[in-house]
Amino acid sequence: MTLLLHAGAEPVDYDALRQLPVPAPTDTHVPIAHSAVVDMVKYSLGFYGHEIAAEDYGVTPDGMRFFGVLSLRSEYGDYTDTVGLRNSHDKRFPIGISFGSRVFVCDNLAFNGEHVIRRKHTVNAKRELPGLVAEVVEPLREQRLGQAAIFDRYRTKALAAPEVDHGIMQLYRRGVININRVPEVLDAYEKPPHDWGEETAWRLFNAATFTLSGRVCENPHGTQELHQVIDGLCAAA
Repeated sequence: MTLLLHAGAEPVDYDALRQLPVPAPTDTHVPIAHSAVVDMVKYSLGFYGHEIAAEDYGVTPDGMRFFGVLSLRSEYGDYTDTVGLRNSHDKRFPIGISFGSRVFVCDNLAFNGEHVIRRKHTVNAKRELPGLVAEVVEPLREQRLGQAAIFDRYRTKALAAPEVDHGIMQLYRRGVININRVPEVLDAYEKPPHDWGEETAWRLFNAATFTLSGRVCENPHGTQELHQVIDGLCAAA
């Protein structure tokens, strides 16, 4: 799960989310219920054939700020794609919806994904947002298929020990991991806690993401850099 709550927000389920009050609108600010954001995204995902495997939500104690992650079951492998959600009633941030293989939504306001929608709470937002969501969700299937091809390439690229060492040092040089994480990534690669297959780029990719779990939101560009390093290893002769 890539929903991190450590700045005051608390986990809630969907039923509790629906019970939260919505402030009255003003001429310049029209709040949208947190559950309504969830509903329109889930409807669009279902309409285009995406299956939701898990839902995780959090709100601040006053109910004014909402954070969520929907995990999408993949047809192409043993992993999930994710959709990040964010909404506020106190004008702290706009409605946010992000899509990608790794989406980070954190109550310290970190919000990152490969495709992001941000929409202010205006009079027209409630009417226009479903269409904006559909425009992003419609091509999502092809994007997920492309991602599956990338992961297949990772699985079939065998790595020799010097390539693994080079890859881990590249992660360090690019700021994906700090010096203290270098031995952790190597240990996760050499003694994987899960079945990540043979000594391949896929195993190194998972070793890095496993080590970074719960910390990547502090480095929003870390996922892109991670992919670039692994892609570089796969492209090497």
